[in-house]
Amino acid sequence: MSTQPISEPIYDVVGIGNALVDVIAHADDDFISQQSLVKGSMTLVDTDRALHLYKALGTAVEMSGGSAANTVCGVASFGGKAAYIGKVSHDDLGEVFGHDLLAVGVHFSPGHHLDGIPTGRCIIVVTPDAQRTMNTFLGVSSFMEPNDVDVSVVSSGKVLYMEGYLFDRDDAKAAFRKAARAAHEAGREVSLSLSDSFCVDRHRDDFRALVADEVDILFGNEDELLSLYQLDKFEAAVAAIRRDSSLAVITRGPRGASIITREEIIDVPAEDVPHVLDTTGAGDLYASGFLFGYTNGYSLKECGILGSIAAGEVISHVGPRPLVELHTLLPKF
Repeated sequence: MSTQPISEPIYDVVGIGNALVDVIAHADDDFISQQSLVKGSMTLVDTDRALHLYKALGTAVEMSGGSAANTVCGVASFGGKAAYIGKVSHDDLGEVFGHDLLAVGVHFSPGHHLDGIPTGRCIIVVTPDAQRTMNTFLGVSSFMEPNDVDVSVVSSGKVLYMEGYLFDRDDAKAAFRKAARAAHEAGREVSLSLSDSFCVDRHRDDFRALVADEVDILFGNEDELLSLYQLDKFEAAVAAIRRDSSLAVITRGPRGASIITREEIIDVPAEDVPHVLDTTGAGDLYASGFLFGYTNGYSLKECGILGSIAAGEVISHVGPRPLVELHTLLPKF
């Protein structure tokens, strides 16, 4: 879908998504009860509830988060060059978000300021049994609009990576279309993460139109692909995506991943991880490994192996970002 590149790219991957700060604190079950939290769940909360929980936690670790942000940080960890477009406010957590990305070498384009709405955050309470109870306040991140898309940044990346989670508002949809158009006009490729099967349920028609018209590389897991086509057999969903997309990367948990083109299907096994501690971020990091390989001349099979390596590292510990520099895990193909 892309045209001939008009200039040399600066970045391997440019991500666009919900800019959230993870606020992680340890607490006992009494705190869960006192705050009327549903243990082990993820709940969307409003401004007042988010600010109340933030204050109630006391000491907490704050670090940048969000699905596409995890992916571009993974690309940087492999040694690639990445940029990120997301909306934060001029507050403490907005500073945390920008600082964290810059610290790992990711260029951050924060969008236009919007008064009165705090930076989005995911408040994560970890109890002694290792259960993670999450309360997510999307905040200003969900107010992405076309004017927040820095076309010069988008056109400077080899691949644009768009996070499906961001797709709930019409302005955000328009921002996606603008970014995809800018990427293709600059001769770049566009990728989309389906993000979540519930997200697909909400936006099925829009996602299918994007896949058919705008997206060069589709990322998702098996459940998301089945939801996209409202099918219950993986083989049937594969046949459907081959009609619509020239390249789809579908993760299948312990069974690894399938890289699907119109000409072939390449199955890549999952990494052998003796103790899976937290699957948060597995899909995000798989995409980072694949895209690092894809933008640096690796074969599709090798791209899949890099995705498996990155996903295997992140599920071996708690948290959605790698704890080791992923470039140290690069195999000698």
